[in-house]
Amino acid sequence: MKGARSLKKRGGPCPNCGAPVEFRFGGTLVTVCEFCNSAIARGDKDLSLIGKVSDLVETESLVQIGATGTYRGKPFEVIGRVQYQHSAGGVWDEWYLRFPGDKMAWLAEAQGQIHLTFPRPIRKKNSIPEFKSLGVGQAVTLGTNELTVIEKGTAVAGSAQGEIPWAFVPGASHTYADLQGSEGWFATFEYQKAGKAMVPHQASVGRTVAADELGVSSPLWESAPESAVKKVEMVSLNCPNCGGPIDLRVPDQTKRVGCPSCGSMLDVSKGKLEVLQTLDRRDVHPVLKLGSTGTLFGDEYTLIGFMERYATYQSSVFPWTEYLLYNPDKGFRWLVCNQNHWSFVESISAHGLNQKAYEIRYDGQVFRIYDRGKAFVRATRGEFYWKVRHGDNVRTDDFICPPRMISFESSSSDGNFELNVSLGTYMKLEEIEKAFGVSDLTRPWSVGVIQPKLTLGFGVIAMWAGFIFYLFVVNWIGNSVAGADRWLKQAPDSGLLVIGIILLTIFPAGLLLSRHIVEVQRWKDSDYSPYASDD
Repeated sequence: MKGARSLKKRGGPCPNCGAPVEFRFGGTLVTVCEFCNSAIARGDKDLSLIGKVSDLVETESLVQIGATGTYRGKPFEVIGRVQYQHSAGGVWDEWYLRFPGDKMAWLAEAQGQIHLTFPRPIRKKNSIPEFKSLGVGQAVTLGTNELTVIEKGTAVAGSAQGEIPWAFVPGASHTYADLQGSEGWFATFEYQKAGKAMVPHQASVGRTVAADELGVSSPLWESAPESAVKKVEMVSLNCPNCGGPIDLRVPDQTKRVGCPSCGSMLDVSKGKLEVLQTLDRRDVHPVLKLGSTGTLFGDEYTLIGFMERYATYQSSVFPWTEYLLYNPDKGFRWLVCNQNHWSFVESISAHGLNQKAYEIRYDGQVFRIYDRGKAFVRATRGEFYWKVRHGDNVRTDDFICPPRMISFESSSSDGNFELNVSLGTYMKLEEIEKAFGVSDLTRPWSVGVIQPKLTLGFGVIAMWAGFIFYLFVVNWIGNSVAGADRWLKQAPDSGLLVIGIILLTIFPAGLLLSRHIVEVQRWKDSDYSPYASDD
């Protein structure tokens, strides 16, 4: 940046409170006064007051101001952050990392994922589309990489801390698009007005990284010695509608909570609860207790929210339930219960997956379209990290390759568009009971959508083939030694051979028939069933 070198360590009194303010780094344009929380910009000659910065929402962040680390052998220091407010609720932190030579990087934390990106100049050859023409699910080529748009919208730059490498203004709107690519690639396009159009003015490109890739020295990266999982501190409040107790287990990220006593939908704002809806009067009983903990795939999760959703098909209603899980290191996951069949659901990259297709490839397997429709929220209990409301709906596209399912959920809110892609993996009932220490879950009687397929198994096929071969060998030997002057006077009856083959084939044939019946039942509620008749 031109003139940045001459501004190193320049400071002066805060224009608002007079306390000393210092810019320690050449690449920063704004700093936040530690005494009065004002945003201060530096010019060529003096410091100017931009505005008052609101208090930061406390988040369980992995880094803090002053933390140091290394990425691919290069050291960095965390010098500042901006906290954005999403239009659908929730906040996310964008930290600023200074590398040698005043080179900056952006470290964004959202929903348990860490995105490390570096600013890139926008050139005409990059061909970044205008905001209006950009759609979620659209593929965009950036250099040699192809990325997929997963979200576009507008956020508010609410709070800040430390030094900021761009012209931060409290309360300013930021129009953006987030993209994902293969092998962890991640990018953000930022837009600004040019006449009536919203055109790109900055791009940042990098990867989704794991915590241990950054080697941060901050003690916040270390787990407590007595546990590999950071415990969630709980805040206890009372429902303003019925007075019932409500425990917030993730108070720093919770935006909506469903009262377990009266079913009211409550908004969480600065530790206070405000009634939004009191329409949910149905008797809802989660079979897994809110606040319980369970270990799934080696990680301990706290169950913080319960949601009942439904879809309609041919005038029938198909309900299912979802349990929101939280782990401070892994973020949010879901347990889904559909007709007493369970699956573990986690987010995956949308890149390379076409939700409009009839088949998609993922992880070396082919997933076939099972259903397209809308999913509605019918009831909620517990905490949620976005501003959920009863009646909310999203467009869904579900693809299956038992025992897994890929689900697309497309939503829009206040001009923001978002695409979430998740991978569900079937779990046995016994695995759920063991994880959460329960023993009375209802057994499924129907065929689950992603219930594992029935297989004959190599052992069954090998045994059947072996017995058939044995019968033929015995029959051949019998025919070879039979004769009037031999010890076996009469050749074996070929009818016995046929009967033996039939008897041996009954069992594997029954298994094949059972497998066919299971597959027909699996697809019976799908418009895309390969077993549908032409009638």
